Amino acid sequence: MKNFGKMWVVLVVILVVILLFGLGIFRWYIGNYNRPVALEEITRDAWSNVDTTLQRRLDLIPNLVQTVKGYAEHEKELFENIAKSREKYFQANSVAGKIQASNELTGFLSRLLVLQERYPDLKANQNFLSLQDQLEGTENRINVARTRYNEAVRQLNTYARSFFGSYFCRKRGVEQAEYFEASEQAKTEVPKVEF
Repeated sequence: MKNFGKMWVVLVVILVVILLFGLGIFRWYIGNYNRPVALEEITRDAWSNVDTTLQRRLDLIPNLVQTVKGYAEHEKELFENIAKSREKYFQANSVAGKIQASNELTGFLSRLLVLQERYPDLKANQNFLSLQDQLEGTENRINVARTRYNEAVRQLNTYARSFFGSYFCRKRGVEQAEYFEASEQAKTEVPKVEF
């Protein structure tokens, strides 16, 4: 009888260990099964913050352009390019398209802000100075939002490329995201203003 009691204790201990091991594996599986969705949502949220900040910049541009137009009437091509880039952003259906349009717009805005050096009266215009300050603050917000977005993309893509992560991402239909990178033109060219 003593051996029978010991056997039950050993059997119960083995069952408890198996149960705990099974629960651990179950928790690990569920956690990894849900992780791609969480990472994808974090990335979407980070992109939303970038998009919102870019929208703020796009809203400021018409006021800035109107203020500068009075001083630089012959810069018609620059104003048209800004309008086209702004339009491209609104028409873009993907993150990649919005990134490309935003990078184009950044180059044209740099040229627009350089115009103040050519027009001394423009430097003193309070509307221009206020809009320039707002645009500068918005550009800083964009940089912060881009950094946060790229960090979220890095986390998602790292997980999606890991051994188990790739399996769970495929299972959940989560794909790698695209980084927000500067265009090749922005990396190599300095904005020029020619008269």
